[in-house]
Amino acid sequence: MTLELSVAQLNFTVGDMTGNAHKIIEAARRAYARGVRLVITPELSICGYAAEDLFLRSSFITACLQAVDEVKNALADLAGLHVVVGHPSGHDERTRSVAVSLRFNMASVLCEGRVVATYAKRELPNYQVFDERRYFKPGTQPCVFEVEGIKVGLLICEDAWFDQPALQTKAAGAQLLAVMNASPFHMGKAQEREDTMRKRCLATGLPLVYAHLVGGQDEVVFEGRSFALQADGQLAGRANGFVEDELLVSVSSQDHPCLLSSSVQTLHTELAEVWDALVLGVRDYLAKNRFPGALIGLSGGIDSALVLAIAVDALGPEHVRCVMMPSPYTADISLTDAQEMARRMGVRYDEKSIVPMFNAFLQTLEADFQGLPLDATEENIQARIRGTLLMALSNKHGAIVLTTGNKSEMATGYCTLYGDMAGGFAVIKDVAKTLVYQLAAWRNQHDPYGRGSSPIPERIITRPPSAELRPDQTDQDSLPPYEVLDAILSRYMEQDQSAQDIVDAGFALADVEKVTRLIRINEYKRRQAPIGIRITHRGFGKDWRYPITSHFRS
Repeated sequence: MTLELSVAQLNFTVGDMTGNAHKIIEAARRAYARGVRLVITPELSICGYAAEDLFLRSSFITACLQAVDEVKNALADLAGLHVVVGHPSGHDERTRSVAVSLRFNMASVLCEGRVVATYAKRELPNYQVFDERRYFKPGTQPCVFEVEGIKVGLLICEDAWFDQPALQTKAAGAQLLAVMNASPFHMGKAQEREDTMRKRCLATGLPLVYAHLVGGQDEVVFEGRSFALQADGQLAGRANGFVEDELLVSVSSQDHPCLLSSSVQTLHTELAEVWDALVLGVRDYLAKNRFPGALIGLSGGIDSALVLAIAVDALGPEHVRCVMMPSPYTADISLTDAQEMARRMGVRYDEKSIVPMFNAFLQTLEADFQGLPLDATEENIQARIRGTLLMALSNKHGAIVLTTGNKSEMATGYCTLYGDMAGGFAVIKDVAKTLVYQLAAWRNQHDPYGRGSSPIPERIITRPPSAELRPDQTDQDSLPPYEVLDAILSRYMEQDQSAQDIVDAGFALADVEKVTRLIRINEYKRRQAPIGIRITHRGFGKDWRYPITSHFRS
């Protein structure tokens, strides 16, 4: 006997239960017409992932359950079709006047207008960007249901990262594991997922189908790439990454264990994956929040050039506007490079000098500054004038300001509060400076979205980086070489190594002390920065929660 199943790898919007339900219904009907009798959707497909404190609202749970009913009723006429949807469920109880949440991260199996099986997620992650124990209680029982003579066992995401839930599901009679997922992207995660699921197959002796979410949700991106593994862990199928897709899998029960047959899409290089993640993150953030376009302060430097290239790939040149705002210290080559970059990308480009406003500020503050040397104060005034101009254009025309600060700058505070940090979405907030250069070079060699080849002038990549806020300024005047800075940052911030561990690894004590000190003292800035796309396993966002006031130094 053969079961035809489909993984509906769809891009859902948090809180749009009606829209999400319609997506599921349409996908299910398309699949049914192709002979599919089991459709598996990703984790929490009805409401989108993650809905955060919306899960605590009873009205939100009610709306989700109504959407489940909508899907159930809309597909009731399709004989034999089983559709697995993810949704929250549960209620509140009051104990001594305190509301206690009894909610579950659920899956429901819908068939012919009925809910024929349900499953509650058992392993609730509470690390990195995950906070599920805040919202859900763990389930306790396996769930196995039968379609076309094949017994399918359900698992939800974290359940499959442990042996016990899968083994208990096998003991309950499962011949195939179906895993519903919402697992955020970071570099290296795709291979890690497949390797981990391969261990589940080998531990249980069962084949596995992995249904994954795709799309951007605030700071996280889900890249899709749903897949199927044989019982021996061999790859049987893989969907495309970073786009909606349908993975069709034929499951034959003639042999034991069941054999899977599907198509296999190749994995891309790490730089290509990061580029796709950044593009998808920008596109979905603007589209799902209904921004008509993006506004970028173009400086002639590599960070703003990279953000511009990402924005154009995501949105198209007609939805991106750049503004160059020269100061008294802006080099002529910066103006030339910015103009050339905008020309290559085909975007609207304007120049608005900040010199008159800068002089007005200095005149107003002349008495207060008299006798004091020039320092970061005057530099920050320039950055804040630019931030004010960009936000004024954003307010007037509705386009969102994309900030251009990278992870190295966010870490060390090499950025101006209410200046270059002013904006709505920080595209490369989790991209270290060394990776900025790699991505720029990669994009000049590839044109994945057909927006034009070699968009970034070579001089932007090769010239020493500078904020151009004082004469002859370069970044390395204030910071260690970026190769050193980023290596220390990775060890201290991403890997939780102590300062002494990093010194023991061969880094100079002075560099380690400087970088770790800058990371500590600039937490107050990061708390006020816009959210940005997470592409590492630890970014300055949900998975970085450090106190501003702290005397801990190690």
